[in-house]
Amino acid sequence: MGSNGDAPGKRRPDEILARRGGWVECLRVPAALFGLAARARGALFDRGVLRARRVEVPVLSIGNLTAGGTGKTPFAILLTRALIERGWRPGLLSRGYAASKAAEHGAGNDEARMLARKLGDVPHVQNPDRVAGAAELVALGVDAILLDDGFQHRRLARDLDFVLVDATRPYGLPARDGAAVRAFLPRGLLRESPGALRRADAVVLTRADAVADAELARLREELYGFAPGIALLTAAHLPVRVMGPDGGAHPSALRGREVDLVSGIGNPDAFEDTVVRLGARVRTHRRFPDHHDFAPGDLDGLGGGGRWLVTTEKDVVKLGGLAPHVRVLEVELELLSGRSVFDALLDALVPGRGRVERAHLHEGLHG
Repeated sequence: MGSNGDAPGKRRPDEILARRGGWVECLRVPAALFGLAARARGALFDRGVLRARRVEVPVLSIGNLTAGGTGKTPFAILLTRALIERGWRPGLLSRGYAASKAAEHGAGNDEARMLARKLGDVPHVQNPDRVAGAAELVALGVDAILLDDGFQHRRLARDLDFVLVDATRPYGLPARDGAAVRAFLPRGLLRESPGALRRADAVVLTRADAVADAELARLREELYGFAPGIALLTAAHLPVRVMGPDGGAHPSALRGREVDLVSGIGNPDAFEDTVVRLGARVRTHRRFPDHHDFAPGDLDGLGGGGRWLVTTEKDVVKLGGLAPHVRVLEVELELLSGRSVFDALLDALVPGRGRVERAHLHEGLHG
C-alpha cells in the first residue's frame, strides 16, 4: 500500500466524493434538495419563525460550514484556556458523535477523551439536545459554555460564533484532478452555503501555514466576498511533542525517520503533511474514516522493520491496548493573526447572573 492508501475495506467518503464523474454525480440531486432545506431552515431562524432558546450564561459556538475536521478540538482547547485565564468557569457542550458506543466502555467519544486529557476537570456534557445539555452545565456551576460544532445548531442562542475554515480544504473536500468539488451533502461536504458566514462573529482560517501565501490571499478575498467585513483570523497547528512508550521527545525527533501513520480523522492529508514537514519519510499511511472504532487487525503490518508507528491525539484514545508501541504527535493551535480581535471578543462577554452574584459575594467577603 502506498503512503496515500485507504485502509483495506474502509474507503473514506471524502476520497470517493473528491473525484468527478461516475455514479457519484447522481448525488447532486439530493444535494440540491439538502441546500434548499438548509436555506429554508436558516430563513426561518433569521425571520424569527423558529426561535433560539437562551440560557443564563454566555454561549460561545465553535463550528464550521462542512462535515469533517477543521481543527475544532484544538481551537476549543485554546478558547477554554483563554476563558480560564480571564477568571471564567467554562464548560464544554457537544452532541457526542458515537458517544453511545464509547459509553459501553465507560468513556466519552474520541473528542471527549482527548479534551479530558488536555483540560482535566473542565465539565463536559454530551447531549444531542443542546438546550438540555446547556441546562446541565449551568446546574454544574459553569458560567460560560463552549458549544462544539454549533454553527448549524441555532436552537441554542449564542453570544459568539467562531466559524473555522480549513485553508487546505475550505469547502470540505481535497482537490483531486483540478479544483476541489464544492457541493452540499451528500455530493460534497457543505452543510450550509458559504454565505452563512455573514452571521459569524469571526472566521478562523486554520492550517493557514500549510498553504502558499498567494492561495491564502485568494481564499481571504473569497471569504470576504461571502461575508464582507467579517473578522478573519488565521491559525496554525503547531507540533509540540512526540509522545511514546519511552516518554516525550521534541517533534524534531521525526527528522530523517521512516514512519508508518494510522489515522481516523477528518483531514488525514493535513496530518501526513505535518509529519512530512517535520522531516519524516512516510512509508504507509493507513487512513480510516473519521471517528473509526479501531479493532484488532487494523494495524497489521505497521511499525515493523524499525519504523515508528505514529498517530494523532484523537486516535490514540481509541487505540487503547492495540498499539502499546505507538507514538503520538501532539499539536496545539496557535493564532497567527487576529489575536487582538480574539481578545476583544472575549473581553466583551457579558457575565450571567451567577457570575455577577459570585463576584459580589467575593467583594463582600474581602471588602
